[in-house]
Amino acid sequence: MADLKQLSQLLGDLDEEGVLSFLKDYIAGGANAEDGFKAVTALQEGMAIVGDLFEKGEYFVGDLIFAGEILTGAIDTLKPILSGGGAAKIGKLVLGTVHGDLHDIGKNIFKNMVDIAGIEVFDLGIDQSPETFVAKIKEVQPQIVGMSGVLTLALDSMKDTVEAIKAAGLRDSVKIIIGGNPVTKEACEQIGADAFTTNAAEGVRIAQGWLK
Repeated sequence: MADLKQLSQLLGDLDEEGVLSFLKDYIAGGANAEDGFKAVTALQEGMAIVGDLFEKGEYFVGDLIFAGEILTGAIDTLKPILSGGGAAKIGKLVLGTVHGDLHDIGKNIFKNMVDIAGIEVFDLGIDQSPETFVAKIKEVQPQIVGMSGVLTLALDSMKDTVEAIKAAGLRDSVKIIIGGNPVTKEACEQIGADAFTTNAAEGVRIAQGWLK
């Protein structure tokens, strides 16, 4: 089977054509669903390379956005071997970047991976108010709510959103997972969420565990 470290590096190099060509050959070589999830992990490692280069000042915001677009295309390419032939959804998740934060790359990675894992995702988008989360929870009755944020101020917005969910009498009906750079165990406890993660694959495992 192909060297998945090469796939990580292709994404890290922002080589869109190389990533898609690699994946098409990978699938043509007989990759199954398990192999597909290994490729997703390799892609996530590629995004980590992009993130490191961004922090070092070698990549810029435009590069982050482009990397996210490459990732979306890569996940779409892998979906035929990951989806298990369109298996029934195992649950519902309402997802959004909280009020005051406009970042969506991490949220979109998580959304794609959760979707592949068989969870129906209702993506609210970015800069979403507590009231929007509450309205969507009432509408679709999910088992899980996911909140994303990259800025430190997002932690206050997450806490406000959890409080709004409590005030609406919905807290006992959902599990809440928060994610993003500023999120820690202490922040999770203060916010009142059930779990936190800075790793999309780990977040998917947590969500699947809740739905079993």
